[in-house]
Amino acid sequence: MLKGISPLLDADLLHALRAMGHGDSIAIVDTNFPADRFARSTTLGRPLKIGCATAAEATRAILGVMPLDTFVPGAAIRMEVVGAPDSWPDVQREVQVEVNRAEGKEWPLESLERFAFYERVKSAYAIVQTGERRFYGCFVFSMGVIPPEA
Repeated sequence: MLKGISPLLDADLLHALRAMGHGDSIAIVDTNFPADRFARSTTLGRPLKIGCATAAEATRAILGVMPLDTFVPGAAIRMEVVGAPDSWPDVQREVQVEVNRAEGKEWPLESLERFAFYERVKSAYAIVQTGERRFYGCFVFSMGVIPPEA
């Protein structure tokens, strides 16, 4: 255990987050997502697992140490509901709360159609598969920068 760091962030996930740089992205996906298959296309090449966490809990842990990219649109993305792209399932509302909390302001999640989301995930640095069983618990976050101390 490390002081001040969520116990959800194991050594493998901390290593991946530390290795990422500005513009790299990480996908947080639900338990139904084909993480193993898609992770083969990522930089890391294998999925990371947080099987005991919901999407919101994983988001809180990861964004607790990772800044979002302020230079690009789409630094926080959710998978759209098929046939109802404007609907927001509870799991997405909960993750929105965690994104806002991490950034200290309203930070809207942009949406991507399911198959466009799959394509976006292929270019991620890593995929983190949670134990989230609710549908549409899938997100992509792009890493920003930490400014120098004044």
